[in-house]
Amino acid sequence: MIQRAVVLSTGDEITTGKIVDTNSNYLADKLHEIGVDLIAVITVGDSPERLEWAWRSAMALGDVVISTGGIGPTADDLTTETIARITGRKLIRDEASVEHMRRLFASINRVMPENNLKQADFPEGAEIISNPLGTAPGFQLPVVQDDDRVSHLIVMPGVPREMRPMMETWVIPWIKRNRGTDTVFAVRIFQTFGLSESGLDEAVKGLIKPEEARVAFRASFPQISLRLTVEGKPGEAERKLDELSERVRAKISNFVFAEGETSMEEVVGQLFAKRGLKLAIAESCTGGLIGHRLTNIPGSSKYLQGDFVTYSNDLKMSVLGVSDTTLASFGAVSEECVREMAAGARKRAGVDVAIATSGVAGPDGGTPEHPVGTVCVGLDGKDGSLSRRYQFRGTRDWIKLLTSQVALDWLRRYALDEPIAESQLFKR
Repeated sequence: MIQRAVVLSTGDEITTGKIVDTNSNYLADKLHEIGVDLIAVITVGDSPERLEWAWRSAMALGDVVISTGGIGPTADDLTTETIARITGRKLIRDEASVEHMRRLFASINRVMPENNLKQADFPEGAEIISNPLGTAPGFQLPVVQDDDRVSHLIVMPGVPREMRPMMETWVIPWIKRNRGTDTVFAVRIFQTFGLSESGLDEAVKGLIKPEEARVAFRASFPQISLRLTVEGKPGEAERKLDELSERVRAKISNFVFAEGETSMEEVVGQLFAKRGLKLAIAESCTGGLIGHRLTNIPGSSKYLQGDFVTYSNDLKMSVLGVSDTTLASFGAVSEECVREMAAGARKRAGVDVAIATSGVAGPDGGTPEHPVGTVCVGLDGKDGSLSRRYQFRGTRDWIKLLTSQVALDWLRRYALDEPIAESQLFKR
């Protein structure tokens, strides 16, 4: 029966602060979704003695130990041999894994180094977890403890783009099958924008009783997610979740832009493609960030015609047709300027709608009239134009990201025929 989990994250690059351990955060989230209690996260460097201590400690605490990292081809990748040593298992080479690695190297016209072969060595009795995106397969190994309790050791690579598909396609279904209970956890996530985390908490306060569901919040700037988790019998849990979700929608629908693990740019792309709308962007302070976010989503060519990054006033005039009178009278960071930028982009690209941004992202460049964080957003469509001035706070990258999120939210509302003026949380 699997009720308690320990996450073990290995690598000197983590313990020395060279990289941020995003894997543990991701794994904690996924374990919470399926109702497994994460009781500890252990981070350990690439030292044989420390690794042995970490594994023994984790096995003593958890019914399942999920490890990331330490299964590469180099001398400091010690996870597999450490597990073999402390469990008294022999290492056995899996020829199918060797062949998979050779095919991967052949596909990029390279000869596989001999040290990669160690990635095909597994403790005796291990169940191999395939890794279609890399050379390091994972494995699951049951280990009987001194008290006859079984700890299941699950080992995956530390590269997130390889680990996450393995977690979602193999590990999560395996845990669900082996939890030892017919209780299920039904989960729904609401993605919101326009409320702070405390504001969202206040908005749904008293809406759902603790015995009905677990309500959790997660701030992932610039959006906040609300997650409902209902525990119950199959069918009953899903029905209860649907009922509670209706309560949430009725209360905060104006701030919910998606359900599930969906980003604002994905929502905008889906809406514009569905409605057959064509879009152009004119960016100054965001420097191409809006276009970057949209083109990260496959299929953006169906609706995005172009992104004009006009940082200088000369380009605003020559490319977008912003008048020198407007710039002289109101400045580049003004509602008048962004309206003309959007109109110029829409005309040049021949699209249905265009959005424009201009602002002072900082840390320098602010004035009493336009302090750092002053941002103007403008939209031009077939039914007219609209602009707003905002006053944001934060670092340069935060101001740019928040500006891009506001602009994307405007586009979402435009595609839904919703009043854009309602998106005014940060309006000055």
